[in-house]
Amino acid sequence: MHHEPTLIATLAVGFVLAFALGMVAHRLRLPPLVGYLVAGILFGPSSPGFVGDVDLAGQFAEVGVILLMFGVGLHFSISDLLAVRGIAVPGAIGQIVLATALGAAVAMSWGWSLGGGLVLGLALSVASTVVLLRALDQQNGLETATGRIAVGWLIVEDLAMVLTLVVLPLAAPMLGGHASDDPSQNPVLALVVTLAKVATFVALIMIVGRRAIPWLLGHVARTGSRELFTLAVLATALGIAFGSAVLFGVSFALGAFFAGLVLSGSDLSHRAAAESLPLQDAFAVLFFVSVGMLFDPTILIRDPGAVIAVLLVILFGKSLVAFVIVLVLGYPVTTAVTVSASLAQTGEFSFILAGLGMHLG
Repeated sequence: MHHEPTLIATLAVGFVLAFALGMVAHRLRLPPLVGYLVAGILFGPSSPGFVGDVDLAGQFAEVGVILLMFGVGLHFSISDLLAVRGIAVPGAIGQIVLATALGAAVAMSWGWSLGGGLVLGLALSVASTVVLLRALDQQNGLETATGRIAVGWLIVEDLAMVLTLVVLPLAAPMLGGHASDDPSQNPVLALVVTLAKVATFVALIMIVGRRAIPWLLGHVARTGSRELFTLAVLATALGIAFGSAVLFGVSFALGAFFAGLVLSGSDLSHRAAAESLPLQDAFAVLFFVSVGMLFDPTILIRDPGAVIAVLLVILFGKSLVAFVIVLVLGYPVTTAVTVSASLAQTGEFSFILAGLGMHLG
C-alpha cells in the first residue's frame, strides 16, 4: 500500500498503547483509565513520534459514549429516573449556576471578558457521564440509590448543556462575541423550538419506542441468530442516537440513554446488555484515549497558574457547591460525598462549549 491506512493505524496504535499503559496503571494500583489517558497523550499531536488522527479517534470515542449510555439506560428504569428528579433537577441546575459563577469569577480575575468567563464557567460546571459510569462500575455503585442519583444528576446536566449550545450563539453579541450564523433568529423562539424538539423526542421514544423497540428485538430473538440479535442491538443504539441528534438536536449520548431506557423493562434487556458489552468496553477505551490526545503538555510551562486555578475549581470548587446543595435538599452526608466526588471532573460538553466559545469570539 502506498499510503498509511489512517483508520486502521488509529485503531491499532490506540488499542495497543491503551492496553500497555492500562496494564502499567493497574500494576501501580491506579485505575486503568489513567493509563488510557496517558496513551492518548503519547498518541496525540503534542508528542513526538506517530501521531493519531484526532478527529477519527473522536468519532470512535463517540461510538463508545453511545454504547455506554445505551448500557446505562438498560440498567435504569423510568421509575428510577423519576425517583431521583427531586434532587437531580434542582441540584444539577443549582450546581451549574454556582459553578459557572465561580469559574467566571476566576476567568475575569485574569482580565477576561464576562462572555469569556461565562463560557469557561459553563465548561467547568458540567461533568462527564462516561467518567462517572466507569468510576461507579469499578466500585459496584451503579445499582445503588446514591449511584442512580449521581447518574440522574448528570443526565439533567446534559440536557441543560443541549439548551446552552442553542442559546450561546444567539447571546454571543451581548457577551462581546460574534453574531450567530442567523442574526435574524429570535433567541426566545430558538429556545422554545429546542425545548419542543426535546419534548417531542422524549414523547416519541417513550410512547412509540417503548413498544416498537422491545417488539423488534423480540422478533429478532425468535430467529435464533445471535449475530442478528447483536446487530439489532447495535442498530437500535446507534440508529436512535444518530436520529435523535439529526432530527431533534439531542446529543448522541442522551439519545442512546433513552433508547436503552425504553428497553430496560423488557425481558431482553439483560441479553441486549451482554451482547453490547464487549464493543462498549472497547470503544469506551478510545473515549479516554481521544481525551488524552487533546492535552498539550506545554501548557504546564506556559501558564501553570491558570491550570492550577482551573483544577481547583473542578476538584474542589464545584464539588463543594454540590456537597452543600445535596445537604440543603435534606440528603445524608454519604450521598453528598458521592455526588460531589462524581462531579470533580469535566466532560465532553466542556470541550464542545470551549470550541463554540472560541468560534464565537
